[in-house]
Amino acid sequence: MTEPAAASTVPPPESRPEIRLERFTEDWSVLADPARRTRPFDGGKYIALSPGDPATYISLGLDLRERWELVAAPNFGTGGNRQDSYLLHRLQAHADIHLDANWRIFVQGEDVRAPGKRDLTTVDANPLDLRLAFLEYTARFGASVLQARAGRQDFEFDLQRFLSSRDGPNVRQSFDAVWAALDAAPWRVAGFVSRPVQYSFAGELDDHSNRRFRFSLLRVERDVAGPGLLSGFYALYERDTARFLDGAGDERRHILDGHISGTAAGFDWDGEAMGQAGHVGPSTIRAWALGARFGYTLGTVAWTPRLGVQADAATGDRRAGDRVLGTFNPLFPNGYYFNLAGFTGYANLLHLKPSVTVSPAPGLVVALAGGLQWRMTTADGVYVQSGEGIPGTAGRGGSWTGLYVQLRGDYRFTANLTGAVEAVHFQVGNALRAAGGHDAAYLGTELKVSW
Repeated sequence: MTEPAAASTVPPPESRPEIRLERFTEDWSVLADPARRTRPFDGGKYIALSPGDPATYISLGLDLRERWELVAAPNFGTGGNRQDSYLLHRLQAHADIHLDANWRIFVQGEDVRAPGKRDLTTVDANPLDLRLAFLEYTARFGASVLQARAGRQDFEFDLQRFLSSRDGPNVRQSFDAVWAALDAAPWRVAGFVSRPVQYSFAGELDDHSNRRFRFSLLRVERDVAGPGLLSGFYALYERDTARFLDGAGDERRHILDGHISGTAAGFDWDGEAMGQAGHVGPSTIRAWALGARFGYTLGTVAWTPRLGVQADAATGDRRAGDRVLGTFNPLFPNGYYFNLAGFTGYANLLHLKPSVTVSPAPGLVVALAGGLQWRMTTADGVYVQSGEGIPGTAGRGGSWTGLYVQLRGDYRFTANLTGAVEAVHFQVGNALRAAGGHDAAYLGTELKVSW
């Protein structure tokens, strides 16, 4: 009879939390057990505040992202065909302070700069400022969980087509808000009232929010066997002195959104529909958008290829001066839903994008895609990712915006270090050539360290 194997004194590695994009969603309380602190600097991930109470601790963290970009013909050369290359630097540090099992404070500061960039905008630089700072309360009632937060925080849902923390650009989007959510599986209800943070790169600690820009939302979601996740929300977007190509004034936009996603037998799918109504000044809003992604992964084939297709549509304004504004407002998009180049945005758009993704080595993912784009209406312009229309495109040229090829590689060196390379070439169509646009290209390389 053999002796039973001795139990390991080291906890299994799967009990360790993964580093996430939203750092406040990580739970490092597992490191209350000293035997689990097996990696360098684990002492800073769990600092006990009260001996004998593992729920009372501080967890520190850091993110450093360095991205170099080369852009040929920004805005398709309509503002002068110039090539620009620059560094995007982003450093973020946070402290997650758990006062007890119910209360915590989360604070994150950042220093964001863009050395060498010719035309700085508020999404490029934000030197030494407060990114997140909120107080959170959590209560458990059997299997249900109630959470509430007040302060500067992030929001993102689903694929982040229209509501995200905007990780693609250098400066991420935050909201000064009051938020609450009740999780009672399979149901989850969440809502918030907020003032989106407005950014400035003139100096330190100069970001702000005010009553001239407000965004509120109520969302319900449910896990469903078969389809996966079903969700929907109502939102109110309020912005004073808004300006569109065919309308200006105070914007009051009522929004209804429905979403479905899931996976089964190698297939994956994600679909979203959004309708918008209200007014901008004297003009009535009538706008909508659809987005869908479908894929199939060949799990038994070498490199586990995923074959995918993406389709998107968003309305534009059909007739100037008719006091009906059809231009879709993409709200707070993530900045990499189409690609990192950001040549075009989610307004007045028809978009079709087939793709293939492979994993030729552990930790390495390579994707090749091609996108075809048209305008929904030639009366409205072609829009870039920032939401601005390209001058001279409204009412000129045809529907064909152009096509692009995208090649991207992502590699995970370690649990704390990742890298990426992306190249995009955009061949313009007559919608842009009529406004003096030229073919454009993008190359970006990125390294990110997280602790």
